[in-house]
Amino acid sequence: MATGGLTAGTLIVLRTGAVNAASGSAYAEFGNTKVIVSVFGPRESKKAMMYSDVGRLNCNVSYTTFATPVRGQGSDNKEFSSILHKALEGAIILDSFPKTTVDVFALVLESGGCDLPVVISCASLALADAGIMMYDLVASVSVSCLGKNLVIDPISEEERYQDGSVMISCMPSRNEVTQLTVTGEWSTPKIHEAMELCLDACSKLGKIMRSCLKEATSALQE
Repeated sequence: MATGGLTAGTLIVLRTGAVNAASGSAYAEFGNTKVIVSVFGPRESKKAMMYSDVGRLNCNVSYTTFATPVRGQGSDNKEFSSILHKALEGAIILDSFPKTTVDVFALVLESGGCDLPVVISCASLALADAGIMMYDLVASVSVSCLGKNLVIDPISEEERYQDGSVMISCMPSRNEVTQLTVTGEWSTPKIHEAMELCLDACSKLGKIMRSCLKEATSALQE
């Protein structure tokens, strides 16, 4: 388990091997947001047979019925599932498992803000835990614009009142962005500032994620 923070007010907890039945798994806690991700595969798939040289990645993001203050709202989130796929696909060496499928199932246990970035980062750890070959881990961070202020890892209340947001998913060691989402209206200087904040935070998060994997490997060797 690795702990750390991107800001003084946010505690990050990361742990691999959270689900014994999965090929790989991870648990992430960013402030009040709690996520668990299970990875299954590579395993044979009829759909993957259409792709002779590369594997297939399936992603699903869902919420528990108790994840939000409004009980009974648990469901699959197709938009988040699609963005998760885009964020991860560029980091996975798909031709390392031809004609097979890797399934990624993310479950938001508690929604406290920044749900999707936490899901993406946690899923990247789970893939690494499953031994899926990747170019690099994927770290994801969002920044909200609240008036003149930029806030990293906004909580749910801050997200509700934000004027805009920027979310970046990237491979820190390669300095490559795999996914970018921008909402709201931004001035050019402000969007540049927000993106720099995201990239710097992704670099810090990437170090915490690598530390988590190193600790897990060391524990296995003991």
